[in-house]
Amino acid sequence: MFDTSSRYFKIPEATLSLAEPDGTERTITFAQRRFLPDPSSMTVLVEHTTADGERLDMITARYLGDPTQFWRVCDANGVLRPEDLEERPGTVVDIAAAGL
Repeated sequence: MFDTSSRYFKIPEATLSLAEPDGTERTITFAQRRFLPDPSSMTVLVEHTTADGERLDMITARYLGDPTQFWRVCDANGVLRPEDLEERPGTVVDIAAAGL
């Protein structure tokens, strides 16, 4: 269902059966809820201080070699929204080792 580099790759799937108005049944497959991991359980590789105009994908490309892995930095800092780490220049951002 998801690419191996996705934050949802290891999340179990679930199904839901719904009755349609015409009496037929439709099955929906979905990923179960993903909970943020505990940042204190991660190995921090480096702390990065953000600069004005710097985006999280740029930071992730620099340290992890893949801008699409921004979610790993979000997890390491306990945030859901990448913007929370980009809003204020001077924010110290933890870059954690992969292997979640």
